[in-house]
Amino acid sequence: MKQSHQSASREIVALKVRQWLKEWDKVTFDVKEHRGRPAPHFYIFTLPASDLKALSGIQRRTTAGGLLRSKDLGIQRRHDESRSKEITEFIHYGYPWSDLSESKRKSGQYDDLLKPGWLPTSIVVNILKPSDMRHGQRVSEKDIITIDDSNESITTIRLPQKFTGPNWKPSPLHPIEVIDGQHRLWAFEGQTLNDNFELPVVAFHGLDISWQAYLFWTINIKPKRINASLAFDMYPLLRTEDWFEKFEGHSIYRETRAQELVETLWSHPESPWYQRINMLGESGLKQPMVSQAAWIRSLLATYIKAWESKRVKIGGLFGAKLGSNQEVLPWSRAQQAAFLILTGQKIRDAVEKCNEPWVKELRKKANQENLEQVEDLAFAGSYTLLNTDQGIRAILYITNDLCYVCAEKLKLENWVIDLDAGATDEVAVREALKSGKKQDMTKWLEDIANGLATYDWRTSAAPDLKDEERTLKAAFRGSGGYKELRLQLLRHLESQKGDIGNCSRDVLACLGYT
Repeated sequence: MKQSHQSASREIVALKVRQWLKEWDKVTFDVKEHRGRPAPHFYIFTLPASDLKALSGIQRRTTAGGLLRSKDLGIQRRHDESRSKEITEFIHYGYPWSDLSESKRKSGQYDDLLKPGWLPTSIVVNILKPSDMRHGQRVSEKDIITIDDSNESITTIRLPQKFTGPNWKPSPLHPIEVIDGQHRLWAFEGQTLNDNFELPVVAFHGLDISWQAYLFWTINIKPKRINASLAFDMYPLLRTEDWFEKFEGHSIYRETRAQELVETLWSHPESPWYQRINMLGESGLKQPMVSQAAWIRSLLATYIKAWESKRVKIGGLFGAKLGSNQEVLPWSRAQQAAFLILTGQKIRDAVEKCNEPWVKELRKKANQENLEQVEDLAFAGSYTLLNTDQGIRAILYITNDLCYVCAEKLKLENWVIDLDAGATDEVAVREALKSGKKQDMTKWLEDIANGLATYDWRTSAAPDLKDEERTLKAAFRGSGGYKELRLQLLRHLESQKGDIGNCSRDVLACLGYT
């Protein structure tokens, strides 16, 4: 029985659907992996679309005044505004009227194409329990949805006592998480439909977030409904799911993402590596360039790795769980590309302003011969490690290490942009760059860059090196050079005053070097 919004409480009658097989008892359940044992049943009921939208916090994303995604914790899915707009048109006019141009609609010739815009497919949700934690927060006791399971087949679901309908807001969390169907709910943004427009709902109760990711994958990807790579943006937790790692392999996310990011670093005009990556692996180039393959390997070893080992707790910023809440950054591909570009810009600028002896030595020949250099020889010349495979790997290692360990302090999860697009979308990356420069992380990257610029980045082939210097730098050759240069840079930054020095010591401890 439904009651009005003004009633002290609202009760919903739901069917209890039992689904459990004895074979499922063999499944590995692990609360620490956000995969606690679920209830052997779920519920089916209907709810006005506007009410469900209010209870689940589905509303327009905005970066103004803080982080709206706190209303949808744990899931962190992306919103495709055009998709929701398309659904809105369908609801009002059906198909194919919803796909007609404005001029055709006004012509009157197609009025017979108007149809009902039914949405018979269930919205799949999770109702949070009082004990469920999302980013250190729980649903307030007054906002909890209670479930009366005393009847074998019929269940009573009670909405929060002070629930008032579409304009209701909880504090701090909404009691419902949407697993599948968020775009259908977003389609009701700004709509004034009455309570007669209800949506079918399939509701789990206290379902752990790893199972929610699994459900999203099986609903949307297994039937080949949406692009698999896009799913990792919509549902970042999938990037770290071990069941997916073993069965599919994360090449769908990791290798494809690495290649896309490298292409952006090469093609975006604001990138410090613009047109300075050897995309085809050509030999004999006039200017030295690190190959695309080397860049991809380095990204896979740093930003896009899942973890280093069970003992070493430094994962990839773009592909691992991090912070005390052990959740994945919900950054889109455009944000990831913008972050790398911003990192490179800060390092390039720090080197450009630097007057350390190593910088002067590399620029000396150009100054002596009065040569006009488009690129700073200390950053992009033939004798700087910053323009080698080892140097690129080292930059990615250090910036990833220091940002990963300090992710919570830097509030990286608070960086939210309203534009959702791929890494190769130049406009989206430019907007993400503009937004990223306003975040706390920008000063952090600048401090790291200033510390790195004081390190001697000359290669072993650089002129005027002393014999002992040349011998030390020869250690960076080969695959062993990656580890050695990373260690030396961390030791160098460890001597810095303040947060960078302290964080570098924490990284060294995580790597087992203290």
